[in-house]
Amino acid sequence: MTKMADLKPEHFLWEMVGETAVIRLNNPERKNPLTFESYAELRDTFRDLHYADDVKAVVFLPNGGNFCSGGDVHDIIGPLTRMDMADLLKFTRMTGDFVKAMINCGKPIISAVDGVAVGAGAIITMASDMRIATPAAKTAFLFTRVGLAGCDMGACAMLPRIIGQGRAADLLYTGRVMNAEEGERWGYYSRLLAADQLEDTAMEMAGRIVAGPNFAHSITKTQLNHEWSMSLEQAIEAEAQAQAICMQTQDFHRAYHAFVAKEKPVFEGN
Repeated sequence: MTKMADLKPEHFLWEMVGETAVIRLNNPERKNPLTFESYAELRDTFRDLHYADDVKAVVFLPNGGNFCSGGDVHDIIGPLTRMDMADLLKFTRMTGDFVKAMINCGKPIISAVDGVAVGAGAIITMASDMRIATPAAKTAFLFTRVGLAGCDMGACAMLPRIIGQGRAADLLYTGRVMNAEEGERWGYYSRLLAADQLEDTAMEMAGRIVAGPNFAHSITKTQLNHEWSMSLEQAIEAEAQAQAICMQTQDFHRAYHAFVAKEKPVFEGN
């Protein structure tokens, strides 16, 4: 199994807090834009997380009062205008592979948003399993504002499932900002918190996940994503099989014996 505790990425900040991986983008002076290099390194990191047994949850945190300003105008947007179709497709597939790696990493991901989360920054929050924010959070899928379609990195598939087709269309056609109150009301953010509570709350959420039955959590993440494309009958059968697998785990037996003994179960992820 891959061990992530000693990871030293070049293009973003990485910290292990117990069994929670903490990620921050690292250019706060420019509101933490993504570059070709950080995209690729994040993609590869999340691919490795699928095989990591020392990480049970991932938290994306803001840096310097902002989450992420999307693709860097000078390092990404400018060069894209000079690429041919083959190289453009390599880039768009690479950014899509980052989202697929987040979805398939097997670890619950929490995004804690302060300030701007726009463009690819909004996509990172969208591809996370849970999202919390401060009242200052500004989220925008602003691709149409730079002459592109709103269908970037899975947005047309994922965003309607989170907030509904009409609301997603509103954001994806206009590229406008979804403010924090709107985001909470629409169910994009599960809660709004004061800036000085945001990071502690995200880590507390991750801590509850880490203390839980982590093999079962990975099954939950898989089913949440796979069942999008299933009929109801297929989903019920898939969940029957998934739950039968979880009933074979030691964590299920630990929970039963703890209940009988009137104790709190201590899960070990197996």
